Amino acid sequence: MTDAVAQPWMNTASSPKHRAEQLVLAMSLEQKIGQLHGNMETIDIYSLAAQVTTQEDMDRLASQIQVERHVAADDDLAIPRFRITNGPVGVGMGDGTPSPPATSLPMTIGLAAGFDPELARRYGDLIGSEAATLGQHVLEGPGVCLHRTAIAGRNFEYFSEDPFLSGVMGVEVTKAIQSHDVIAMAKHFAVNDQETERFRVDVELDEHVLRELYLLPFEMIVKDAEVAAVMSAYNRVRGTYATESRYLLNDILRTEWGFTGYVQSDFWSCRSAAASLNAGMDLEMPDAKWLNETSVKSALSDTSLEIETVDRALVRRFTQMFRFGHFESVYDPGTIDAAGHGAIAREIGEQLAVLLKNDGTLPLDPATVGDLLIIGQPEYVDDACQGGGGSSKVDPLYTVTPLDGMRDVLQGLGSTATARTFTVARDLSNLEEAKEAAAHASTVVIMAGLVASEGADRPGIAMGDHQDDMIDALLGQNSHSVVVLKDSSPVLMPWLDQAPAVLEVWNQGTEDGHVVADLLLGAVNPSGKLPTTYPRSEEDTLYRHHEERYPGVVEGEGYPVIRYTEGLEMGYRWHQANDVEPAFPFGFGLSYTTFDVSEVSASAAATSGDEPIIVSATVTNTGERRGAEVVQVYVEMPRELHQPPRRLIGFQKVWLAPGESRQVSITLDPAATAKPFSVWDYGTGDFRIVAGQYTLHAGTSSADTPHPLALTIR
Repeated sequence: MTDAVAQPWMNTASSPKHRAEQLVLAMSLEQKIGQLHGNMETIDIYSLAAQVTTQEDMDRLASQIQVERHVAADDDLAIPRFRITNGPVGVGMGDGTPSPPATSLPMTIGLAAGFDPELARRYGDLIGSEAATLGQHVLEGPGVCLHRTAIAGRNFEYFSEDPFLSGVMGVEVTKAIQSHDVIAMAKHFAVNDQETERFRVDVELDEHVLRELYLLPFEMIVKDAEVAAVMSAYNRVRGTYATESRYLLNDILRTEWGFTGYVQSDFWSCRSAAASLNAGMDLEMPDAKWLNETSVKSALSDTSLEIETVDRALVRRFTQMFRFGHFESVYDPGTIDAAGHGAIAREIGEQLAVLLKNDGTLPLDPATVGDLLIIGQPEYVDDACQGGGGSSKVDPLYTVTPLDGMRDVLQGLGSTATARTFTVARDLSNLEEAKEAAAHASTVVIMAGLVASEGADRPGIAMGDHQDDMIDALLGQNSHSVVVLKDSSPVLMPWLDQAPAVLEVWNQGTEDGHVVADLLLGAVNPSGKLPTTYPRSEEDTLYRHHEERYPGVVEGEGYPVIRYTEGLEMGYRWHQANDVEPAFPFGFGLSYTTFDVSEVSASAAATSGDEPIIVSATVTNTGERRGAEVVQVYVEMPRELHQPPRRLIGFQKVWLAPGESRQVSITLDPAATAKPFSVWDYGTGDFRIVAGQYTLHAGTSSADTPHPLALTIR
């Protein structure tokens, strides 16, 4: 008797869903319950979370779960061990003993700075490839919550403050991951925009704000990338835990959007058996705290849960496993091409850096740089800056330190310059020696930044460990100084006026040393644009003096409540709506060359709102170096809609040689999932386009849109 006869779910000629239904039909109740959860030994995560106050605490907690990221196999049913890995910034905490090493990629916030869907595709392709090579079935990413605050602990693994940019990049990452038969998992659904009290906090927001901002990138990934899985969030949404929200997990995700995949809980976000399964959660991770035999059988007995609901959860997940061939694949981990993938990481990383300021000091001339001193605190000078603490942390195959990278690139450029480092103590106890070293160097590269982690938000926007004082002191010692920021979120720059040049490179990961050296020495031209606004001060934030907006207020039910009373005015929309000038606006980024954007036009001045509008522009490189510019299109909605001044609805990156001109065309499709001209209508409970006078604004940042185009929608 063949397997396909004895076990009809193994018949590859059947559809994935039919195979899943056949499998569930053959399972006993105990076998079904065994497939509803992960297989880590249950621990009290809530008491442990209360002990997390530092990056080291988070990493220690994460290390406890790194080899238990799976659902157990059932050999009698031919169900394979279902291997799950974290993955927004590389294959992190994958299932294995020990957790397998992989390529540490630049932070997701950095990827968004590329403003380039092709870069996102290459990024996702590398992660998906490595996950497949390591025998993983699921990669928990991309993360598409928004940068509502500059201090959120997980901004590093989310793309942007803008939902459209987040959605565009997230779609490409998802498609690329799943092209390797690895399930991608969009997270964290929904409004998990802060880490403070993430296990308890309730988020309250209006429906149009939820739909137009915070759900939009999820909707794009579900509809445009056919993501196979979604991870529910820790927090409450309107008083109900996200894992128990039927409105989110069923009404919106499945009924409205047509999602056919499965929903997994974030680790320990499941808070019940019957309520979670009834709402639409399908898999509890990483253990069986709730979906165990005692709880599930009890719920079935008292009819708060039906067996059909259990079956539904299993069919949803097994369908995706059959869809991607997981029942046929054999666990045989291979070897990652460390050097080859590192080269790709280097190429990607070099296109993400944002040049924030330059008085002509950059790029450094390899022939005249002389005695080059790299100076800063240990995380940024002594080692490759990986960032991404917590469950996203990647065990790197290798890393390139700032000193090794600088020496390699200098040698490759034929320079005889020397490079050395000076490590400044975190308490600045050796600052005088540091100042002396900087004063006697030919060129000084000051490296500073921050490494954020899940589990905790930052105490403020300023960099920690007195780094601003350090930079201020060092800049006064040598006029040939530049500042390199290695960040995972926006920071304040009180020393900005003193700095000749500032380059934001993010937490680069494996190829940190080479990427930064290539950029500083002009082997590569910076081409990134800020994916989130950099405020001038702590005062210039939407939550300052608004405790109800963050970190929340206890209103009588014991847990904190955060109210998004700013509405749609978040990120650059908040700055523009309130006439608050940022230090650096969303979409901003300089280059070692210059560009001119001209001949901007739209394919129509009036439309019925059901056909695409094409915005065209000619971009010319007016400088002396090859470089890239990003043309950005924003829409100004009719005044009666009471929308913020601008909304990003299109962009295109173009690389040009010196003197070269090229036309770019950006299609604005009213019917696209991104809904460029739509607003949420409470009357119909859906998006709609309102007739009226619109203005398209084309330019190179949210604050630089000198090309208005009138558009009438009839």
